[in-house]
Amino acid sequence: MQLFYHPNLTNTSKEITFSKEESRHLVKVLRKKEGDLITTTNGNGYFFNVELDFADTKKSAGHIISAQKQESLPYSLHLAVAPTKLNERFEWFLEKATEIGISEITPLLCQRSERKVIKPERYERIIISAMKQSIKAYKPKLNLITAFTDFIELETVKKDTNKYIAHCEADDDKITLKYALKPRQELLILIGPEGDFSPQEIAFAKQHNFKPVRLGTSRLRTETAAIVACHSVAFVNE
Repeated sequence: MQLFYHPNLTNTSKEITFSKEESRHLVKVLRKKEGDLITTTNGNGYFFNVELDFADTKKSAGHIISAQKQESLPYSLHLAVAPTKLNERFEWFLEKATEIGISEITPLLCQRSERKVIKPERYERIIISAMKQSIKAYKPKLNLITAFTDFIELETVKKDTNKYIAHCEADDDKITLKYALKPRQELLILIGPEGDFSPQEIAFAKQHNFKPVRLGTSRLRTETAAIVACHSVAFVNE
């Protein structure tokens, strides 16, 4: 099944006009024509069955036959991850986390961060593409890059969230993430840069009720650690 994306649709929408990019994909690549049926999502939980009334590479349109609500994830997972020096690795993380199942992503600016500037528009395109490829009706929320201390202070007010910081430093308080997880939780997990979080950042997070965790016995790359955390949460909720 091919899935298309239109963020402005609601469950009461009757008609749809596709962007130039989606129209070109419909007509040029997939050879769709008037009368064909396609499936579209708004990224907010709905699948829409659409019949094409007009098919052109620059502008295509149709009417909505029906709308179905997809069941949301049984958990909420927010990963705050330091962007990697090689941008391709962070983009790989965005793609795979979207496929596995994630609610929210925040690029995190840390003391040891080697990448301090990101391209959110490109990241959004990668997330949308992964959402469509994996046939999901929910698009993960992508936040702007945020400084570590600002992020910690912002998240402190969320009392119902289970907060964790994954790091590689020796820490008597650290437990293995998989043993801390339970189904149907609201979770926030911090993943640091290639050089790990600084001792000051770890202490600051712990002072704000973030629990230190390990992701296993191996030392992992940033993007691998983020995917391990993402999959661990999804696995517990299967």
